[in-house]
Order: sequence, then structure tokens, then C-alpha cells
Amino acid sequence: MATSNNRKTTRKPDQVLIDKINNKKARAGVIGLGYVGLPLSMELAHAGLQVTGFDIAPAKIKLLNSGRSDIDDIPDETVKEMVQAGRFSATLDFSKLAEMDTISICVPTPLSKTKDPDVSYILSAVNQVKQYLRKGTLVVLESTTYPGTTEDLILPLLEENKRKAGQDFFLAFSPVRVDPGNPVYTTKNTPRVVGGITPQCTKVAKTFYEVTMPNIHPVSSTQAAEMVKPLENTFRSVNIGLVNEVALMCDRLGLDVWEIIDAAATKPFGFMPFYPGPGLGGHCIPIDPHYLSWKLKS
Repeated sequence: MATSNNRKTTRKPDQVLIDKINNKKARAGVIGLGYVGLPLSMELAHAGLQVTGFDIAPAKIKLLNSGRSDIDDIPDETVKEMVQAGRFSATLDFSKLAEMDTISICVPTPLSKTKDPDVSYILSAVNQVKQYLRKGTLVVLESTTYPGTTEDLILPLLEENKRKAGQDFFLAFSPVRVDPGNPVYTTKNTPRVVGGITPQCTKVAKTFYEVTMPNIHPVSSTQAAEMVKPLENTFRSVNIGLVNEVALMCDRLGLDVWEIIDAAATKPFGFMPFYPGPGLGGHCIPIDPHYLSWKLKS
């Protein structure tokens, strides 16, 4: 009679992938090589993972594979070093997703002409992933979006063909936090929030980001993780609008708004200084409140 010592132990898919990540044996795919995807690719490659970047722009692919960058925050030398070390390559061939252990989706999420969320880039990327998804792969959406996107849009597509999240593959959301041009806070040292479809998904995603980022904050669900970025950017949007209104008030009252803000900022609690300027700008801050508003109305 066979004893337990003679039985083969079947390792769970989450532990298999976690071990591959920790041992730097995992192959990481990044879809979208813009100001979000390229810095992530470089950090993962620098940490020792073999990274393949996917994009639909032939000129960008050619540029990156020649060791040059089109992102101000990423010097040419960084890309060249990772390409020459064999830890980064870029491709137009999405069939290579079948070779990946992790897939990060970092595509644009603009507004439509009616100022509704345009998630067509996400759906296009996910449909590519769906074709080539293999058992035990981690898929993480990083694109800013409304709460419910991962569970309502991505999960049903990836669970076709009787696949199950948390068992056959792992699905999570981690909102990107980048401040282009900021030399102090980068992809590497900015804390990361991550939430998975299941606890196993969260665990695997947390392990993945810990390879290169020291501070990972797990939350209870993908919806919770998706709500973080709209809160952060709506907070900034409201306060930018407020301080510009205060600047107009001070002008009418003959007061120096900069003096007022500096004085208010001496309060060690309950106040964060914002400063007058031309208004909202950037890729996310003017857009995120519309995503949140649309979700609440739908």
C-alpha cells in the first residue's frame, strides 16, 4: 500500500508562479509602452526579470529595440542597457503573449466625444490576452478606470473556455501612480495599491510587484483598488479648482494669495497646500472625475 511519502505532491498554480517570480524565472509581458508601461518594463528588467513589451506602433518598437527611449523620464542609456543585457525586447507580435508568466496592461483610457469612458484600448488588449492566455498566468490592469472594470469587463472575457480566476489564471488591478518629470518619486519608490479578484490573485500580484517595489498595499478587491485613483485625482482636481477661486478672492481683497497659502501651510494637520495655476492638466486629473461620475450615473 502506497504511503503519503510516496505520493506525488501537486503544487498549486499560485505557488508555482510565486516561486518563478521570486527566483527571477518569470517572463513579464507589458502591453502599452508609453509613460506608464515603459518605466514599469525598465524596473522589472532591472530587477532581473525577462521583459517583453508589446505595442501597436512600429516606429516605437524599432526605437526601443535599438536602445533608445521616447519617454523623457527614461534615458536612452537605461533602455540600451536592458536591451543589451537581453532582459528587454519590444514586439508587435502579440502571439508572444503565450510565452508570458505575467501580463501587465498599461494602455490609454481617454474620454469619448460625449465625455464618457473610452475603454476600447483595454478591451482590445484583453482580447489579445484572451487568445494566448495560458494556465497559471497573472494578468494585471494598470490603466486608470472606473470601479468595476476588471470584474465586469475583463473577468468574463478571460473566464471563457471554462477558465477560472484564482485557479487557472490570476487577475488583479493596480492603479498606476506616476508623476512625469518628478525626479523624487518614481515607479520604483512610489507605494503600490493592489487588489485581486480572489485572495490568491491578490497574493500573486503582490509578490509580482514586490520584485521591484518595496511598498505594496493590498486591498480587499479589484473594485477597491480601482476606486483609489479616482479618489486621489478628484481630490487634486477639487483642490486645484478651490485654490484658483481663492486666488480670485484674494485679488479682489488686495491680498497676496501666496502669503496666505504659506501661512495656512504652517498648520501641521488638516491642511495641504495647493497653489494657483492655469488649471487642470495632464493625462489623468481632468479625466478621472468623469469616469467616476459616469459609473455613479450608470
